[in-house]
Amino acid sequence: MNFSLFDDVEQNDDQPQTLCEGAMVLRHFALPDETAIFAAVDNITRQAPFRHMITPGGLQMSVMMTNCGDLGWVTDRSGYRYAQCDPDSGQAWPSMPEVFLRLAHDAAAAAGFSNFVPDACLINCYQPGTRLSLHQDKDEHDFDQPIVSVSLGVPAIFLFGGMQRTDKAMRVPLWHGDVVVWGGAARLRFHGILPLKENTHPITAMQRINLTLRKAA
Repeated sequence: MNFSLFDDVEQNDDQPQTLCEGAMVLRHFALPDETAIFAAVDNITRQAPFRHMITPGGLQMSVMMTNCGDLGWVTDRSGYRYAQCDPDSGQAWPSMPEVFLRLAHDAAAAAGFSNFVPDACLINCYQPGTRLSLHQDKDEHDFDQPIVSVSLGVPAIFLFGGMQRTDKAMRVPLWHGDVVVWGGAARLRFHGILPLKENTHPITAMQRINLTLRKAA
């Protein structure tokens, strides 16, 4: 059955939680940088606005997305892949902000992964009712590098499953400023987000912003 690993975790609990070998939630880890992070997101989305991408099967994704860094994750009728340019504008993706690089490096190190330097950041914007189905991050070239995922704004339930889509997934509450890191033996575990419940946050209103930092090349 599905279960919550952290039924007794309070929103103000700063203690890191281990999901499994190679996966950890760092509570409130991004809060010291929130002002710089939101300023960077605003700058990025002025250059490369959020959009609903299309899956290879022709379905519109409910979550709005954009990217920054040397590479950006994209999907369309031709498949999932990383691209150097924004397909909407034909321009290079906005550069990776220094605050993103530092946060990703420090969070990865805190979870036991040293010297992580991401070259891609997928930025997701969730609104009430939007979700992200269970999937693996497997379009990268080097699975030895971890994933660093930063939650901002409205809280969400993170699904963290096993190595098969059919494996039971734990349900992990994520609040503003929480950072999830997974790599090593956990690098290819399936994960997703349950439909976002209606809620508000003083900075993002009814939205959740998620930064997913990866080493793609």
